[in-house]
Amino acid sequence: MNDIATASTLAAEATGWEAKLELSYERRGDRTVLVRRAHRGPLVVQKSLYPEGDGVCQNVIVHPPAGIVGGDRLALEIEVGECARAQITTPGAAKWYRSAAAPAHQSLRFSVAAGALLEWLPQETIVFDGAMPELETQVALVGDATFFGWEIVCLGRRLAGERFASGRLSQNMVVRRDGARQWIERTRLSGGSRLLETPVGLDQKSVFGTFLAAAPRVPENLMATCREVACDDGDVAVTRVPGILLARYRGQSPESARSYFIALWARIRPALAGLDAVLPRIWTT
Repeated sequence: MNDIATASTLAAEATGWEAKLELSYERRGDRTVLVRRAHRGPLVVQKSLYPEGDGVCQNVIVHPPAGIVGGDRLALEIEVGECARAQITTPGAAKWYRSAAAPAHQSLRFSVAAGALLEWLPQETIVFDGAMPELETQVALVGDATFFGWEIVCLGRRLAGERFASGRLSQNMVVRRDGARQWIERTRLSGGSRLLETPVGLDQKSVFGTFLAAAPRVPENLMATCREVACDDGDVAVTRVPGILLARYRGQSPESARSYFIALWARIRPALAGLDAVLPRIWTT
């Protein structure tokens, strides 16, 4: 009976859900409009919101199954046209469940035209013990386009006392401007590995995150302002490379990571995009 159940699980993982969502935004007068949305499978977008006026179109991405299992493949492709401004977030944490054999894959492909802004501000990613997520992000910027994005990862279910003792996590991110690579980062973490324990790795912390802001120019005074932001719980750092500001969090609390990144975003957004920091309402519901 156990062999039959295992075979059934493996067969389910071999197929999995395949979902794809494509969104395109344009600037029409003073208003940013979602002009195209196409989806296949369980990945959808709610109605467009304008909590800060016509200039910024906000959308909430929903994955109805709520969790991702082995064999699932999710793809999100976003195009933001010239001078348009789009903000994308999620209603809750993404949960990557334990896999018996097959990895699960998420592909994010963002294209941002000259003068445009894209903000990718999802809630945290929870990687269950035994999960095997493969996360890929590609950002293509043109001219003076601007991109803000973050990722907060929780290894294991902290409140349940679960550790990330098995499984693996893969993250690949590439940012290009006018075809030239500005940033590339690859992360490989195996459950129970020494890298989770050593101070040069996660130092026994279960939560880590990166906030990246890409703009034509990142001024020195903005760096100083961001370094003044304190974090209640965890190790943090802010640095920059040409055209990119990077902030890191390492600690035990996704809430602290999110609060820290929001505090940074509240300073970075006015400085690099000329917009006040208006919190998405979904974050407070």
